[in-house]
Amino acid sequence: MAIAFDHQSNVFGSGSPEGDLTDDQLNSIARESLADVPIGARVLAIIPDKTRDDNTNILFPAAAAALATREGNIDALVAQGTHPAMSSAEKLAKIGADRGPIPNLGNIFDHRWNESNELTTIGELSADEVAKISGGLIAEAIPLRINHLLASGDYDLILVFGATMPHEVAGFAGGAKYFFPGVAGPELTHKTHWLAAMASVENIIGRVETPTRHLIEAAAEHINTPAISFTSVISRTADDRLRTHSLFVGNIKQALRQATDVSRHVHIKYTSRKYRRVVALLDKHYEDLWVGGKASYRIGGIIEDGGELLIFAPHLTRVSETHGRDIIRFGGYAPLEKVKNLVATSAELRDNLCVAAHLSQVAFAGRRNENGDLAMRYDITLASALDAETCGKLNLKFMDVADFQISNYQHDSDTLIVERAGRDLYLVAPTDS
Repeated sequence: MAIAFDHQSNVFGSGSPEGDLTDDQLNSIARESLADVPIGARVLAIIPDKTRDDNTNILFPAAAAALATREGNIDALVAQGTHPAMSSAEKLAKIGADRGPIPNLGNIFDHRWNESNELTTIGELSADEVAKISGGLIAEAIPLRINHLLASGDYDLILVFGATMPHEVAGFAGGAKYFFPGVAGPELTHKTHWLAAMASVENIIGRVETPTRHLIEAAAEHINTPAISFTSVISRTADDRLRTHSLFVGNIKQALRQATDVSRHVHIKYTSRKYRRVVALLDKHYEDLWVGGKASYRIGGIIEDGGELLIFAPHLTRVSETHGRDIIRFGGYAPLEKVKNLVATSAELRDNLCVAAHLSQVAFAGRRNENGDLAMRYDITLASALDAETCGKLNLKFMDVADFQISNYQHDSDTLIVERAGRDLYLVAPTDS
């Protein structure tokens, strides 16, 4: 079935940094944006995994209800990238199926990034194209492999659900990132993570037009099935209510950019200065250091050289189910310069550039210590379910959770306490010169 939509150029929706859209408003936007979908269209929805806090549980049922009269099923594929799979109950909760039946709901598929038989090659980014987009940081061809469902011919339309906020790899989460790395093979995933690391996290996070964003969007041009993107900007209120500031639906590039115009006002917090210590109360969505590292690279910009980041995360139980062994085996967190040397000397790490990028991004940046040795720009102390030995292998300092008392830091003028750490990006406000 050939489908052509105004969505290829138009964007539906509304919102602002001050916005607080109701469920009725979200339902209305979903109905309006899907009004032109033909009867019988076969639909595949790309949905976030549990590491993302978003409103898919509201929007997925709204979209399914809007499509209910079209007679076709709506399947879902979890954009989990390299993260572990969710349980059946978690997947149903993510799409709102725990609150009531969803019309025409078909299958909910896991994405397995490392199962070759579940991936299909849809093209290649040439070496010249990659070099041009990356500013010469990478100059090699990259094959594009993606979940076979997107190239099977079984679907006429793809719906992409997700929220945007500052992100260490793409600049902002959302948009085509739900394809690459969301439901992609390892090749482009490794390269984009390493590209972001080489460009430095400070030059990527919170910026829209980044080399990684452009590489991801160039790859997404190879997906032939039409796509409609539901891109939200959300936050949590003081009483933990989910607040939707905006929703933009339509062209995947344009919807993302309209959402980032809102997100940068909602998710970027400015301080008047740097602090000697930041106490980060890690958001409970981050159960391992693979995602919990966001507390470092979203806060590191406001920590003084030689200062400390104290991450309090009693719910954090592992380094990473997927990559934990490699993170430890390659020496734990270290400045980019050290990680570059490791990549240059280890073919195995060159085959695991996601891990290499993670090692340097959590370290945030390097400095010369009092002995002239290269060290992380600030110390990271972890109070979690990880033991002292594991923290040592990660180049992190250890604190027993039982010894953590928030009152020890509340009245220190050189300490900032950040709640739900990892959600928002913190920067020092620019000064007029």
